[in-house]
Amino acid sequence: MNGDILIVEDEAAIADVIAYALRTEGFTPHLCPLGEEALARLRTGVFSLVILDVGLQDLSGFEVCRQLRTFSDVPVIFLTARSDEVDRVLGLEIGGDDYVAKPFSPRELVARVRVILRRLSPRPAETPAAAFEQDAGARRIRYRGQALDLTRYEYLLLGTLLSQPERIFTRSQLMEEVWSGAEESADRTVDTHVKTLRAKLRAIDPEADPIQTHRGVGYSLSVRTLCV
Repeated sequence: MNGDILIVEDEAAIADVIAYALRTEGFTPHLCPLGEEALARLRTGVFSLVILDVGLQDLSGFEVCRQLRTFSDVPVIFLTARSDEVDRVLGLEIGGDDYVAKPFSPRELVARVRVILRRLSPRPAETPAAAFEQDAGARRIRYRGQALDLTRYEYLLLGTLLSQPERIFTRSQLMEEVWSGAEESADRTVDTHVKTLRAKLRAIDPEADPIQTHRGVGYSLSVRTLCV
């Protein structure tokens, strides 16, 4: 990944503070005050991450993210003066990776940027069983020899479960691994993505159910169901 970060913020003073903090840490910030302009730049440019203000003058940040997800999976950190739980959950469910409320610490924001980029960086993957083949560099997973058509979050969720078969991941742990910085109140986001993952796995092998539910706790990937 490159170090180019798009800051979509219509308050110049805030945008300048964020840009300075990112530049100090070795990133290359790009400023953009409007949602429509941001979408145009994201269609033509390559950015590692987007810091997106919810309260823009033309489009809301949520609408920008909805449109962005139709053509790009670039990570998004929402920046907003609102901190209601409903807004946090909505931001995550439409494709956001994190949610930072104003006022905020620029250093903390940069730290969150680093966590997300580190989590998404390609890394060697060890396949836990023959049923799955994971190509971390290409961010692809095959199941029973067939490529899975996964969203970014489905890929990260399945990859986390594959990394430690039989380990029970709590919903909070999965939220932290896949949707870094999110709070436990957004647990339904995990359940929704597990449901869609199961549907895609069952479409290939209706008899197997490798993702196990542990009621009141979380989820695990069962090695017993992975034998080919």
